[in-house]
Amino acid sequence: MKNPDSITALISEFKKLPGIGQKTSERLVFFLLKEPSETSQSLAEAILNIKNKINNCSVCNSITESDPCEICNDPKRDQGTICVVEEPHDLYAIERMGQYPGRYFVLMGAISPLDGIGPEDIQINKLVERIKGGGIQEVILATNPNLEGEATAIFISKSLESLPVKVTRIARGLPVGSNLEYADENTILKSFEGRLEI
Repeated sequence: MKNPDSITALISEFKKLPGIGQKTSERLVFFLLKEPSETSQSLAEAILNIKNKINNCSVCNSITESDPCEICNDPKRDQGTICVVEEPHDLYAIERMGQYPGRYFVLMGAISPLDGIGPEDIQINKLVERIKGGGIQEVILATNPNLEGEATAIFISKSLESLPVKVTRIARGLPVGSNLEYADENTILKSFEGRLEI
C-alpha cells in the first residue's frame, strides 16, 4: 500500500537534509504524525524563522539576526586578529572552546575546482578589503584540513602577501580530511596554540 501524497511529500523533503535517508525520513514523519499539531507548528515556525530572520553580518559575513553580529559588536574582542573559517558552524566550534579572543571572517565555502567553486565564488575579496582597511595584525587561517581547505588557505596567504599582516595557519591537531565542526574543544585549542606563520 502506498503512503498518502502528503506523507510521501514530507518524506521527500526530509531526505534532502544532509545525513537523512529514507528510513530516518519515514521515522521523522511518523513521529510528527503522533505528536500534537503544536509540535509541527513549532517546527515549521522555527524553520521559517531561520530563513526570515537570519542574515549575513556586514563585517564578518557570519550568520546573525542583528547587523553587525554580536562578536563584531563586542568591544572586548581583539580587533587586531581575524580568524578565517569556511562556514558559520566552524566559527561556533571555535567559540565553544572559549579561548579565542579575536574576531572572525566567514568565507561561506572553500575553493573546489572539481565542484566549480573558485576564489570569486567565496568571500576572499571582501576579506582582503577588510584587511586593507587597517588595524589587523594577524590573520589566522582555520580552513578545514582537507584538499579544499588547504587550497583556500594557500590562495588567501598569497592574496595577503603584499599586505603588512602576519598570516598563520592552525596547527595539525586536526586530522587531515576532517571538519572543524566535528572536532572537540581541546583539539581546536591545541590547533590554535600550535599555529604557524605561513
